[in-house]
Amino acid sequence: MSNRSWFFAAGGQQQGPYPEAQFRDFVARGTVRAETLVWTDGMAAWQKAGEIPGLLSGGDAPPGMPRAGGGTPSDGRVGGQLSIDIDLWPLLGRSILFVIGILLVIPAPWVAVSYYRWMASRMIVPGRPNFAFTGRVGDIWYVFIILALCSYSGSAHRPAIQLLVIPLEGFLSWMILRWIASNLSSNGQQLPITFEGNALAYVGWHLLMFLSVITIIGWAWVIPAWMRWNCRNVHGTRREILFKASGLEVLWRTVAFVIGCAFLIPIPWVLRWYVEWYVSQFALEPPMA
Repeated sequence: MSNRSWFFAAGGQQQGPYPEAQFRDFVARGTVRAETLVWTDGMAAWQKAGEIPGLLSGGDAPPGMPRAGGGTPSDGRVGGQLSIDIDLWPLLGRSILFVIGILLVIPAPWVAVSYYRWMASRMIVPGRPNFAFTGRVGDIWYVFIILALCSYSGSAHRPAIQLLVIPLEGFLSWMILRWIASNLSSNGQQLPITFEGNALAYVGWHLLMFLSVITIIGWAWVIPAWMRWNCRNVHGTRREILFKASGLEVLWRTVAFVIGCAFLIPIPWVLRWYVEWYVSQFALEPPMA
């Protein structure tokens, strides 16, 4: 194997140098994609990774480790935790735009789809290079409009309306989750993923989350349990999806995030810190031999 060191560009910044073995791992994980600019000693200028013969096809990378019973795992069976490559200011700007779009109601479907597409494009999923979200504004635009209108229910000052809105928000969130799961792709190919969680059960989790706020800290334990239930109900993947965070981890990190936001200036940094940590708590387990 070559002893070269590699550099690549991510988020407008130079990354590296990385030894050949680590760089090949970035290629396998999808961190370095066909359009990623790369450079190593001997190259006259930066080039797109896809333009370098043998680089994305594996080159001198080792083959997959044999599994019990023979054979090697395919890309769709690679295990590991998820991660996300997000830049500080684009994350803040898109998050603010998302909130404004929801508050203005009419732009809600457009800002939501744009936000989901951007977030998916930054995701690094083991064995799923060029991960993307392919949903369109016209798919379930009415769901986002209704959900945006629900955000104004607190100003109604009518307890009956507010109590009706809570389960409605849960049902709309369930519809959005199913829509997102069915519109994921890798390398331009649609993934056969669906979310099969029962609507009533999902609304029940939503209500439990609302009630747990009364306990001050109980929500921190409801979130991991809810996420694990969601993971168990994702079908169409040959790997098991796990959520690894504990209630205590969710509690202290969320409290730290809220405190950081209270000081305003640290918001961009604590937002990225929290999003990166949360995404990293999802992992894929290859099937048992």
